[in-house]
Amino acid sequence: MKKLISIVLILCFTGWVMADDEGAEKDSSRSFPITNYIYKADRNTNPSADHSKFEILKQPFENAHQLTAACLSCHTERDKEIMITSHWNWEREDVLEGKGKVKLGKKNILNNFCIGVKGSEATCTRCHIGYGWKDKSFNFKDPLNIDCVICHDNSGTYKKGKGMAGYPDPSVNLNYVAQSVGQPGRDNCGVCHFWGGGGNNVKHGDLDVSMLDVKREVDVHMTTEGEDMSCVDCHVTEKHQMAGKVYALSSENKDRATCVQCHTNKPHTDEILNDHMIRIACQTCHIPVYAKENATKMWWDWSSAGRLDEDGHPMHENDAYGNHNYLSIKGNFVYDDDVVPEYYWFNGLANHQLISDKIDTVPLQMNTLYGSYRDKGEFQSSVEPSKIWPVKVHRGKQIYDTILKTLIQPKLWDKEKGKGAYWVDFDWDEASRVGMEYVGQPYSGAYGFIETEMYWPLNHQVSPASESLKCVDCHTRNNGRLASLTDFYLPGRDRNAFLDGFGIIVIVGAIVGVIIHSILRRYLRRKCFFQKETN
Repeated sequence: MKKLISIVLILCFTGWVMADDEGAEKDSSRSFPITNYIYKADRNTNPSADHSKFEILKQPFENAHQLTAACLSCHTERDKEIMITSHWNWEREDVLEGKGKVKLGKKNILNNFCIGVKGSEATCTRCHIGYGWKDKSFNFKDPLNIDCVICHDNSGTYKKGKGMAGYPDPSVNLNYVAQSVGQPGRDNCGVCHFWGGGGNNVKHGDLDVSMLDVKREVDVHMTTEGEDMSCVDCHVTEKHQMAGKVYALSSENKDRATCVQCHTNKPHTDEILNDHMIRIACQTCHIPVYAKENATKMWWDWSSAGRLDEDGHPMHENDAYGNHNYLSIKGNFVYDDDVVPEYYWFNGLANHQLISDKIDTVPLQMNTLYGSYRDKGEFQSSVEPSKIWPVKVHRGKQIYDTILKTLIQPKLWDKEKGKGAYWVDFDWDEASRVGMEYVGQPYSGAYGFIETEMYWPLNHQVSPASESLKCVDCHTRNNGRLASLTDFYLPGRDRNAFLDGFGIIVIVGAIVGVIIHSILRRYLRRKCFFQKETN
């Protein structure tokens, strides 16, 4: 009997899944309802002004500051807008649980990639929207330090020099660039965001150079075969304030860029799918894998750094695909592509390990994503119900103070030897001493390496609907996508004595009902036949 019931259950469940999958296939061919978006066919891509005709931009510029002055002579007050943004300040004020208001951002938050910018500003600020940030003396209040063209160059020729504190490379023709400006494009954003962490797709996993001319299978929004969307289509901007805070660098759930701002909170014709959106992020089903075209870094071991060749020179080893296996200045790496995300409950709030915080867990979470199944968001209007999110988890080993139990910000870069920079002197103790002195934090003189994790919720490389997750990917007992989330009951995956028993009773009752119905029909049909014959 048990075997029969099991077979019936499997057949019923399989039929339900197949029917649901068939519905998903049909659903994939239709258009999703979209609001607050200008379609490609309706966009006006013509610039509002021809900057090549402006005499002030034809003058010879002796330096980049003169170019900024020329921009601001027409675009008055724009400097005030820019200088209150996080793109300029590399920090914003957020509230952290148990820590109150804290200024967070690239300026001071440590990560488990290149650790942090402090002490190495002259090279790290190649991704800053300013000129001259080489150390703590940088003037954030001087509007002439703003780099306008890093975001607005449409010539494709502008670039910042290596180790030049954000100044343009000497090869750049500033006049040509100044006369070729317009709306920011993908290449403007990508020059920093595609290359964050020291290489293409190293950090995010879902942002890489393939997005400049991307296939539909990789990203349905940015594909040049379709809508050909740019970053600012989703990251809407008003007075240089851009929506879409990076989850790994901000703790509060505000100023995000979301799917529903265009697709609404009921994008499906199937109400069951719409109901899933209450507790499941759109990205969970629509980003089944990431790092589709270029591999992303999954592991970074700083403890192995410092190995030199026989002549005392730094080493550089690549894998078969051209990704770094080992660098003397950074250690060992592991890359992967077509990566299946890990899944976590997330309500939009996060915490961060500050440099002054004591280490109390191993592996250490560099940023903690808050959320659980029980967190339904009723008690805080600013907090959404926790949803299941796809996440890239970057793991590694990085330096810390073994006595004080705090992370270390080492000095990493300098043009010259003998100043404590690890990338030229290869001395962890001196790099730690100089680095911690620079940030005003104590250093005991004892260091080691600790395993860390950093979480990056995924938002890009959205697959076509036909390639999104199917019901059976989660609702299965055999290593489903959500196998690690065990704090709730998931039909098709979990067993519950009451529900299973009730389900068996319903199924058996249905089978018995069908049998009785068939018997009655046969009996009544035969009775009617005999009555007819008698008459």
